[in-house]
Amino acid sequence: MADMVSSPSPAEPEPTTSAMRRALRRATDGLTLDATEAAVLLAARGEELEKLMGLAAARRDRRLADEGRAGVITYSRKVFVPITRLCRDKCHYCTFVTVPGKLRAAGEGMYLEPDEVVELCRRGAEAGCKEALFTLGDRPEGRWPEAREWLDARGYSSTLDYVRAVAIRVLEETGLLPHLNPGVMSWAELSRLKPVAPSMGMMLETTSTRLHTTSGEAHYGSPDKDPAVRLRTLTDAGRVAVPFTTGILVGIGETRTERAESLLELAALDREFGHLQEVIVQNFRAKPDTAMRSVDDADREEFLAAIAVARLVLAPRVAVQAPPNLVDRSDVLALIGAGIDDLGGISPLTPDHVNPERPWPHLDELTADLAGEGWTLRERLTAHPRFVEAGDAWIDPRVAGHVRALADPESGLAAVGDDDDNGILRPVGMPWQEPDDDWDSSGRTDLHTAIDSEGRNTDTRSDIGEAFGNWDVIRARAAEIGAAALAPERADSEVLAALRAAEADPAGLTDDQYLALATATGDGLAAVAGLADRLRADVVGETVTYVVNRNINFSNICYTGCRFCAFAQRKGDADAFSLSASEVADRAYEAHVAGATEVCMQGGIDPDLPVTGYADLVRAVKERVPSMHVHAFSPMEISNGASRSGVGVREWLTELRAAGLDTIPGTAAEILDDEVRWVLTKGKLPASEWIDIVTTAHEVGLRSSSTMMYGHVDTPAHWVAHLRTLRGIQERTGGFTEFVPLPFVHRSAPLYLAGASRPGPTREENVAVHALARIMLHGSIDNVQTSWVKLGVAGTRTMLQSGANDLGGTLMEETISRMAGAENGSAKSPEEIEEIATGIGRPVRPRDTLYGPAPRPVGVTVIT
Repeated sequence: MADMVSSPSPAEPEPTTSAMRRALRRATDGLTLDATEAAVLLAARGEELEKLMGLAAARRDRRLADEGRAGVITYSRKVFVPITRLCRDKCHYCTFVTVPGKLRAAGEGMYLEPDEVVELCRRGAEAGCKEALFTLGDRPEGRWPEAREWLDARGYSSTLDYVRAVAIRVLEETGLLPHLNPGVMSWAELSRLKPVAPSMGMMLETTSTRLHTTSGEAHYGSPDKDPAVRLRTLTDAGRVAVPFTTGILVGIGETRTERAESLLELAALDREFGHLQEVIVQNFRAKPDTAMRSVDDADREEFLAAIAVARLVLAPRVAVQAPPNLVDRSDVLALIGAGIDDLGGISPLTPDHVNPERPWPHLDELTADLAGEGWTLRERLTAHPRFVEAGDAWIDPRVAGHVRALADPESGLAAVGDDDDNGILRPVGMPWQEPDDDWDSSGRTDLHTAIDSEGRNTDTRSDIGEAFGNWDVIRARAAEIGAAALAPERADSEVLAALRAAEADPAGLTDDQYLALATATGDGLAAVAGLADRLRADVVGETVTYVVNRNINFSNICYTGCRFCAFAQRKGDADAFSLSASEVADRAYEAHVAGATEVCMQGGIDPDLPVTGYADLVRAVKERVPSMHVHAFSPMEISNGASRSGVGVREWLTELRAAGLDTIPGTAAEILDDEVRWVLTKGKLPASEWIDIVTTAHEVGLRSSSTMMYGHVDTPAHWVAHLRTLRGIQERTGGFTEFVPLPFVHRSAPLYLAGASRPGPTREENVAVHALARIMLHGSIDNVQTSWVKLGVAGTRTMLQSGANDLGGTLMEETISRMAGAENGSAKSPEEIEEIATGIGRPVRPRDTLYGPAPRPVGVTVIT
């Protein structure tokens, strides 16, 4: 095994005295530090280091005083659970990871068995531990057949599937709170694990791509140590609202500039999402039998400087931690002097399996050492106090009861036990998922009618200040998208050439040709609309269609953080509501009596909806009105339901179909471009996940609509790419029934109110989108629907002359657009719907959901 070099590469010059003086002055004045200034401060030594540490400590002390915890250093009493020591990566400093042969030789399994995990955690509970730290290698089944065989033999699809299952057992049988460190995770995987853990973690380690791509460096040959991959996990954790622990390693070959860039990247992530509960600054210590065994340990002053700079560049709310077992006992107070406020997990039972040569400090000794310098050591939970106190916005209801059982209600720290038990509270197991009872309607359940007569009770949801992330970051990203899209105005000749190509082969144009059509103006746009109208006539004829249906929004309680949405409310808000399954069934019956053939059911991602709630809603409607077509649940709701139920999307959709679900709405698409999506929403599913869910739905026999919301921060290039994606899905599955362009309603949308979007689409953009859809989807999706709720009668008629052929539904109630400020009502009778079409001389007929003929309703009573 070759040794690695011990000095950073490339070497960096020492900062000048004047540069250090300027950087310290900016830090003293509390100004934001850039990467250059942070790198300068990382070089502080001697008196300059003492000053730097003093500034960091003072910043920490102000935060603790503001939170009512002056003089308190926290830690977590934990049990270290090494789920598996197999890994697909090859980090050159790691002794935790091993290979199957060594495990067999030692008489150990590829993974800890579930009973072994539970027994270890049970002993931890007896010792007063509150945290079960699940540590494991990244996706070992991707490298080791033995890992794959172990999982297959026990019925687990992946290591993360096993982690989820055993975490539930730990919660139920021991009461310990899992803190999951399974490495790189996707948005979907984070969503699936959130219901079983109050917090998760993954070290960033470094943003240095050099250490990943250069042979012989620390992360070479480790696919999961690619900084871009790890940053994606950290970002997705913010989007899913997971209280998250991360950190950097000091001394693995990174330069001071790279170290500074790593800390600033973490600061930026927290600024955007607010999800980083602590950042660990960990010093490298060389270990025998590794490629880095000859590399020097991180220098003491270098390490202290890194802690201090971390404290200065991170938001005060983010705790800074340094592991106390990786320094000598005499140096723990120096870590505190550098600005830490947390000592991480300390176990009275298990060793640090990652650093087995470094035992944990004894808690009694540590408490005495800190007390001697005026500090109080207090136990916390896996989730830090601000997340415990925030409740449902961060902690899933499935584990909220477990957290409350161990939390001090006043401080959010760990509760203290009886004096007879040395003040140590010992966890006890609790059911992870109570049997799902019927749930009652609650809140403003008359909103579907009151929104038209009385309006909103409040202008915004109560947590608007923190629900959507950092608006400065969002506005900057929106501006970047707009700036990148600036293009010269199209010449008439380009539009004419694209029109001629579209007349010959509507579906065969290049992206640039479609873009020419999308950006046409004046007579050019009129010609594009005319072509779309002729194509519509050729494909579906002159008849305009509509469906007699009812929208039923069963809850508007949601914490996803869609910035375009004015519908979502926080539980307890004046406009918040949730409907019981029986009330939903009553509304479906009312719709049936009024002549409806379809109910469309969608709601917020309500964390209190029972895990069987979606199926319960379908069954309730079908039991009350067996003939009713149930068109329900967006891909986001499907993702949420599958994640919470612990099964895959395919299995969950199959179960829903068996319960009576007929089709799904293809909403939650917005724009299928993640750059745009992450401006529009904090936590909604990524584009790839939307595509996978819709494709899977089609494959199991559930057809869907398709949609695109436009007129916010999007550009015509995004429309073209989005429509191409939809066409590609349709060519594979044939499952789309229609395409529905959805103009952005801006008036009450947080994104618009924060100055991050334009005020909805122009008339010309509405025409361009509908016409472009008809042209691009020609021969693929025959039906293009236009929204009378969003466009009004006049606008809808224009779209019927620009490629659209369908008017959607009578709705009977419509809350989402009305909450956002749409002014065109929430219900129309069939006669009113038909007049939209007959008013421009077009025949009209009702249809069913799948565009087959439907009987003309008789005696329809409109619910308003």
